[in-house]
Amino acid sequence: MRSHLLNDATAEQYRRSVTEGVERVARKLATTKRPFTGATPDDLAPAISAVDLDRPLGDTSAALDELEELYLRDAVYFHHPRYLGHLNCPVVIPAVLGEAVLSAVNSSMDTWDQSAGGTLIERRLIDWTAERIGLGPSADGVFTSGGTQSNLQALLLAREEAKTDDLTKLRIFTSECSHFSVQKSAQLLGLGRSAVVSIPCDGDKRMQSVVLAAELARCAAEGLVPMAIVATAGTTDFGSIDPLPEIAALAAEYGAWMHVDAAYGCGLLASPTRRHLLDGIERADSVTVDYHKSFFQPVSSSAVLVRDAATLRHATYHADYLNPRRTVAERIPNQVDKSLQTTRRFDALKLWLTLRVMGADGVGQLFDEVCDLAAEGYGLLAADPRYDVVVRPSLSTLVFRYVPGAGASPEEVDRANLHARKALFASGEAVVAGTKVDGRQYLKFTLLNPETTAHDIAAVLDLIAGHAEQYLGENLVHAS
Repeated sequence: MRSHLLNDATAEQYRRSVTEGVERVARKLATTKRPFTGATPDDLAPAISAVDLDRPLGDTSAALDELEELYLRDAVYFHHPRYLGHLNCPVVIPAVLGEAVLSAVNSSMDTWDQSAGGTLIERRLIDWTAERIGLGPSADGVFTSGGTQSNLQALLLAREEAKTDDLTKLRIFTSECSHFSVQKSAQLLGLGRSAVVSIPCDGDKRMQSVVLAAELARCAAEGLVPMAIVATAGTTDFGSIDPLPEIAALAAEYGAWMHVDAAYGCGLLASPTRRHLLDGIERADSVTVDYHKSFFQPVSSSAVLVRDAATLRHATYHADYLNPRRTVAERIPNQVDKSLQTTRRFDALKLWLTLRVMGADGVGQLFDEVCDLAAEGYGLLAADPRYDVVVRPSLSTLVFRYVPGAGASPEEVDRANLHARKALFASGEAVVAGTKVDGRQYLKFTLLNPETTAHDIAAVLDLIAGHAEQYLGENLVHAS
């Protein structure tokens, strides 16, 4: 079995095995005609359950043949231009190269003696991102597994920086359109979900700063402590960006930690034309960025950044076997001192190679393209009597609803939209997401693929309408 260990003696075998795997994926990418096959859990479960994991195939080619049947054939392919579902992006080749390198070398980013070089690359990328945000010379941060972890760490720091030890008094203010991880973080941090004060949004799905001001004043009058205000720069459902300058002013007035969840909107940091949409983010105390959304990186690649590096001490613990206290005085750069994780992949390498090959402008231009496409898609929806579109996009998300002529109740229209989404997924022709707006069922295009065109959007709208019309026709006939 030692022949399977990656080392100097097996380097050639490694080259052959990985090359064969890459060639299979490349063929699949080149020949995939739909984003999905329409396979169901019942279709796939029997074959996977039948695999005897205690009886290995003993051969790489045989294992890849099996993988073709169990995974590659029916995977959901985000690179396809008619994948319009969730916040999943097609990935750039330099980042995939980085993935291959980091997996083989397998550095662990917790301590310097496990990640020499890698530590400094990650730190340089944190500095670069902080500079793009404008956080100032004392900024710092660390890579994370994703936006949920980044938001959790930011709110942990906010809790520890709050001016009270009475957790029952702490309140977190965020918009009704913010990510669910804010509520989840409050629960994990011992505050309870009731500590989160939900602020309504305006017609553009942005936090209403006037209501925020009133809620802050009310809480202060009741002797409660405004622990944090979480502004969103790119909501999951709408791509909306909260009024960051106004929120920053209120955070300063009430002494609240300002966190900006820019997991989605962070692509604007590289945009040659839209960076101004993030004006005010430079006043944040902490910021979440997901490079694996709008920087076209493979999962996972995320970070949390802070204005004051000293606040990261709230995540620091020392273990004699790993990062003893003496290493601080010795100026040994151990990333575990900043992180909620211990063992951690060198995910920063993917972004590093992307920037070194493509440059920030190259990434930003791709994100600009999908934002331009969303604007074009909004025009199509607004002009189409079959659809109601909720809001003009700030980024690259469109939320809309099929609306038939008279004769169908709102509940039937809900079911028709839900059916259309499911039927489209089952056909494999396209993948779209869904959400609810004011209790009603809506559909969602999340546009993160520059290869998607207005023609693709129009074609998918026709498919959705066809499925919805068929559903309504059949059900209205049965009901009459």
